[in-house]
Amino acid sequence: MEIPLYIYVIDYALGVVMYTLIGRSAMNVFQKEDSEFFFMKAFVKLTNPILDLFKFMTPSFLVRGVVPLYIAWFIFMIRFYLLPVLLGYGEMGMLSFPLDSEISRLIYDIFGKK
Repeated sequence: MEIPLYIYVIDYALGVVMYTLIGRSAMNVFQKEDSEFFFMKAFVKLTNPILDLFKFMTPSFLVRGVVPLYIAWFIFMIRFYLLPVLLGYGEMGMLSFPLDSEISRLIYDIFGKK
């Protein structure tokens, strides 16, 4: 089955946002949010608009460093339930996300047996 271009665009956009939020949460383990480290500044600048967008559904009792991970989970759920609906239920299964399939294929090509 040929996957339409708009599915790739939706999945890649949501996947990049999700992985960026996970990266910010991981960086929070080692760096403060106001750190001068370039990568932390980039993660904070890229993800703050997303955190603001989801602020209405973020519980106030969550620790600030966990909030990006919490929102990444919501984006994963959107990807998990929205993409199979757009593709048709026959496409649901392991690695049904185009972005994750590409990443896994790349990892297998790099580290797989030759």
